[in-house]
Amino acid sequence: MAVELNHTIVASRDKEASAADLAELLGLPAPTAFGPFMVVELANNMSLDFISTDGDIPSQHYAFLISEREFDEVFGRITARGLDYWADPTQNHPGEINTNDGGRGCYFPSPDGHYLEILTRPYGSG
Repeated sequence: MAVELNHTIVASRDKEASAADLAELLGLPAPTAFGPFMVVELANNMSLDFISTDGDIPSQHYAFLISEREFDEVFGRITARGLDYWADPTQNHPGEINTNDGGRGCYFPSPDGHYLEILTRPYGSG
């Protein structure tokens, strides 16, 4: 049996703003409402379903595999926004990108404290 991740729920302070922020940053279509969620559709039939909460938001990590062209576009939006970014998950290399596995990648924070990553090659593929 093939098992695929279909969706995951992303806690946020403001589901509309957080979903719109991520969709814009990644160059994706605008989020759509579904029940109590704002849904960001990804290319592989997977979605991030944002929900608002007043409680604590535990930081989660979301990594997005994108093309080299998309990396240039998304990284351009990261730098245009003045977001902090790092080459590594432990934040030891601020203001740098990595070239792991012959690709490029970086980590950056979401407004809700999630740790986001863009990468052009899956880990271990180089």
